[in-house]
Amino acid sequence: MTNSVFFNPACDNCNTVKGILEERGIGADYVHYLDEAPSRPEIERVMGLLGIDDPQEMMRAKEPVYQELNLASADRETLINAMTEHPILIQRPIVVLGDKAIIARPAERVKEIL
Repeated sequence: MTNSVFFNPACDNCNTVKGILEERGIGADYVHYLDEAPSRPEIERVMGLLGIDDPQEMMRAKEPVYQELNLASADRETLINAMTEHPILIQRPIVVLGDKAIIARPAERVKEIL
């Protein structure tokens, strides 16, 4: 199984996580999810690894598009579709190491799955 990080190079938390993984010699694919949005099956797979069923738990509710699309009371289907169409809505960094995943906010949370 591949290690991966939903990564935004402009994000301090993402860069801190990258440093923590590199310090420990852990390789990962850094998925620039803003450039290439994850598919619906990939989002659902990551939700499963995170142990969540509610997509709200991995969304950035402060993003303007979240408000524009009125996602606060949207159903699961609508929320997942919104993340595939507007990947800026996805929390970052999400770190997947084997069969475990975590939203590393703050970045030091990544240590919980190392």
